[in-house]
Amino acid sequence: MKIICIGKNYLSHIQEFAQQPPKTPVFFFKPDSSILNRNRPFFLPDFSEDIQYEVELLVRINKVGKYIQKKYAHTYYDEVGLGIDITARDLQRKCVAQGHPWEVAKGFDGSAVVSKFVKKELFPDIHNISFSLLLNNKCVQKGNSSEMLWGIDDIIVYVSRFVTFKTGDIIFTGTPAGVGTLHINDHLQGFIEDEKFLDFKIK
Repeated sequence: MKIICIGKNYLSHIQEFAQQPPKTPVFFFKPDSSILNRNRPFFLPDFSEDIQYEVELLVRINKVGKYIQKKYAHTYYDEVGLGIDITARDLQRKCVAQGHPWEVAKGFDGSAVVSKFVKKELFPDIHNISFSLLLNNKCVQKGNSSEMLWGIDDIIVYVSRFVTFKTGDIIFTGTPAGVGTLHINDHLQGFIEDEKFLDFKIK
């Protein structure tokens, strides 16, 4: 399985970095070794001085697909979850400045925090799902899938032009504004609507 991450998909996040919206979806990958699940603690690595959180809605692919038409895109996922794209921001800035890929800043072990998944039918409208992140009991990020520049179906259509989806693949759909730096003993709690999906600590 693979993890496909969508960058720059919320205008609020783009603006907080003083950037311009892309003309097409931006995506990158994390390896399966980056997955951190079951609310296990995240251990700050020694290669970065600015590890940041980015909360995101997740969807899990349920069948193989390539060149998927939009009218069929909704049939390629039936589960929703919550995740955190943990980023070594200082390393990312260096990569961008030097024109290098981002993998060293995005794909390290534990950098893809993944919650449980639930059936999408639990939500009246997949394109209107609220989610949030609490850091030490203070809300630092809020978003709604209606705010995405490219919705879930659009993402599936676009990415499938280049990459074959396989059963079990996970899509990180983008983060809203409010990203910030993590420190030892921080406590993170993530919610979809009013239900807690993530609850773990930084070590």
